[in-house]
Amino acid sequence: MGKRYFCDYCDRSFQDNLHNRKKHLNGVQHLRAKRLWYDLFRDAAAILQEEQTKKPCRKFLQTGQCDFGSNCRFSHMTEQDLEKLSAQVQGEQRSKELWQEGADVPPGTIEDWLERRAKRLSAAQSNSALPEKPVPFQYPPGWPPVQDLPPSLQAPPPGGWPVPLGLQWG
Repeated sequence: MGKRYFCDYCDRSFQDNLHNRKKHLNGVQHLRAKRLWYDLFRDAAAILQEEQTKKPCRKFLQTGQCDFGSNCRFSHMTEQDLEKLSAQVQGEQRSKELWQEGADVPPGTIEDWLERRAKRLSAAQSNSALPEKPVPFQYPPGWPPVQDLPPSLQAPPPGGWPVPLGLQWG
């Protein structure tokens, strides 16, 4: 059995030779899958510009479905969707302008965290005579509920993990 070529876009493999590879890479399914992959990373401004140039899809507006799906040459966005996308683009432009002007960084950034950490460390050094109380464990914001996390990401139990008797490492 010869070498096999695996296409990540299409999630398919086939015998690797010049003819098969050219046929696959120029095929409609591969080009469609490749376009869908790169569309995931387009910015909102490009999507908005493209959607505004398209006419609305009548079938999608009437039934909520379109036989062509993402390959339809008409827009499947409603007026509300376009307004939301436009607001998102404007927000991104405003934040980019603020960043370029050197405005204060919004809260919740790494700079904010580093500043709080520096204050905490300097306070700990100045109060080194006082015993430090441990900071309670907190999950990062945006994580799923505790019961949905794998054991490796769950907080340790109070007092630490139990160590079985006779446990030897190495």
